[in-house]
Order: sequence, then structure tokens, then C-alpha cells
Amino acid sequence: MVNVIGLGYIGLPTALMLASHGVEVVGTDCNRELVEELKEGKASFDEEGIDELLEKAIQMGIVFQSEYQKADVYIISVPTPYDKFSKKVNPKYVVSAVTDVLNVAEKGAILVIESTVSPGTIEKYIRPVIENANYVIGDDIHLVHAPERIIPGNMVYELLNNNRTIGADDKEIGTKIKDIYSTFCQGEIVVTDIKTAEMSKVVENTYRAVNIAFANELAKICRHDNMDVYEIIDICNMHPRVNILQPGPGVGGHCISVDPWFLVGDYPSLAKVIDESMKTNDGMPDFILNRIYEIMRENKMTDISKVGLYGLTYKENVDDMRESPSLQLLESQKRHLANGLKAYDPFVKKDVIDNQYHDLDGFLSDVELVVIMVKHDEIKNNMNLLKNKIILDCHNICNIPGTYHI
Repeated sequence: MVNVIGLGYIGLPTALMLASHGVEVVGTDCNRELVEELKEGKASFDEEGIDELLEKAIQMGIVFQSEYQKADVYIISVPTPYDKFSKKVNPKYVVSAVTDVLNVAEKGAILVIESTVSPGTIEKYIRPVIENANYVIGDDIHLVHAPERIIPGNMVYELLNNNRTIGADDKEIGTKIKDIYSTFCQGEIVVTDIKTAEMSKVVENTYRAVNIAFANELAKICRHDNMDVYEIIDICNMHPRVNILQPGPGVGGHCISVDPWFLVGDYPSLAKVIDESMKTNDGMPDFILNRIYEIMRENKMTDISKVGLYGLTYKENVDDMRESPSLQLLESQKRHLANGLKAYDPFVKKDVIDNQYHDLDGFLSDVELVVIMVKHDEIKNNMNLLKNKIILDCHNICNIPGTYHI
């Protein structure tokens, strides 16, 4: 049996995928309300295919509990934030989950850490917890790291098709975990050591962060000297070995905006390019806020309440707001002792900020300047609704004459 610990954006799809492919699964989360909703067949977030996957998993016998169970394998998928000052990974949730697992685990159990951690985290923080509980690693308890590699908005497809990495002390144990993931994963699964698996996952997200930062820095340079960054990127990308990404209003989610900081925290004197790249990405919401003020002055606007942010999620067509650039921008506005920006997002049903709207028509009727922070299909397919608005397009998706860009 497999006990999946943590039923959030990663743990829940993993548990459902395993169960729907015939693995005996118990899903555990400390949030009792969440557990009860899952028992009733209600997924905790919107995601294409997740409702159908939940229904199938329930039919196949998945169980949801608030208590840890005796199991052959534990898959721990809990958040791993970073310390805002040191930039180091904060392993408290993983440590807590491992501690609780040890209270019920039987000899020979395999602990799979699926949460993303910095290289060496399992060695520094997880092994001592197990050893201090008088377990012998490699005999009483086996350790594995199997970092996830999926993205909100395409989770089901990517769980099925993406390649994976399994890190283990013992290759035989790593192969056992590979066999479990192979029940649904059609991609290649590589078995390596734990530290290599830890590093590989962080490097993947760091690579993406650095490339995004380059595009964002280009946008700032071009804005400073009144050049069209989009035309320049298009021309450069005609070169067969150049593939510059598109700039945007910032980076969100719990991967690209977080994981690279782990390397900065652990290797501060070495990770210079990464450090500057993360600062560039983190500075984009402030850059957009300044653009808003510039455009207001140019159009002789004095009322900030006539400005509306379209989009609160961190990416298009999902309800995930973790580290969202829009929320970062609103927080920055508060730090400048200002308030009043309106906001709307079709995927965010509950009130999460002041001045939040829940219908597009009402939102548009109350604002003069629309800032496209997220390129949801809703707005991409209805650009005609913005014809009489001042528009700041942060994604280069609007072709209405007079549109402002970053």
C-alpha cells in the first residue's frame, strides 16, 4: 500500500493517478475539511481532467484520511518554502511529515520525498530525524527522492507523459519506486543517487528562471531607450541557435519563483547569475506598477480606483495564485502607502483581496485602464470588449491600436 502525505497541487494528482492505475492508495492531509470534500468527490482545485481522475480513483478504492497509515511506501508531497532572508530552503513541513510517518511506519518501509528540496536537504535534515528515532536507514527505513515534474493547467497529461528522476541510496529500492511510478508514467524514469535527484530538479527550474529573467531584463532595457522588445526578440529568434522567451509581469507558482533561491541560499558566493536573475524576475511587479503610474500621468488620470488588474492567478487558465505577480504588485502598492486598484479573475471564485470583482462586465464598466496581468483565454477571445479602454498589455496579446506594453 502507498500512503500519500499532502493532498495539494502535487500530492492529490499523484495519489489519484496511482489509485486509478490499480495501486492501493491512502491519501492523507492534516486539513480535515479538505479530506471530507475529497471523500465526497470534490477536488480542491480546478484542473482539466482532475474531476474525472478523482471519480475513477474513488471507484478503484482510494481512501482519504487525516491520520497516517501503516504502509509499504510513503510519498511525502508537502510545501517547501524558502527563508526570505537567507534564501535557504525551509524543510519544516517535510521534517514534520517524516516525524509523523515514523510513528506508524513498520520495518522496511520506504519514504519517498516528492517535495522539491535543495541539494543536501535530505542528508542534513531528514536522515538525522530518522536516525534520532533509532531507525537504521537502509534496513528499518529506506529513503528515496522522487521530485515532481508537472505544471498546473496540464497536470494529468504531464503526470502520464513526463520523464522522471528517482534518487535512492540503494538502486534496488530505487527500482521498486520506479516500478510504482511506472504503473502510470509513460515517460523515461532515471534512477540515480539522492543528491543528484535533488540538484536536477532545482537546476531545471533555475534554467527556466534565468531565461525568463533575460527576457524581462531586455524589456526593461528596451523600455528605457524606447525600443520595441517584441520586435527585437522576433528578429533575434530568426537565428537558428537563439530562442529568447517573452517578457512578462513577473514569475509565480511554487517552482520557478522559489526553487532557484535554494541554490542562492546554499551557494551565495557562487550563484551570482541565479541571484541577479531572481532579483530581476521579482522586480517585475514593481516595474509594472511604475508603468501604470506613467500611463496614468500620460492620460491625465488621477484616480487609482479607475485602474483594474485583469488576472490574479500566476498563469493562464488555472486557479493557482501561489506567488502570483498580481498579488505581489498589490502588496507592493500597499508598501507604498497606496490602495485602490481593482481586480478580476474568472478562475478566482472567492474574495482574496479588496476591490475584487466576480464578473467581467462589472469590472470593465468600473475601470478606465485595464492591465492584462494574466492571458486567460477569456480575455484573449474577447479583446473587442477592451476597445474603449486604456490598455497595458503585459503579454503582447492585444492588437488594439494605442495599447501600451511593458
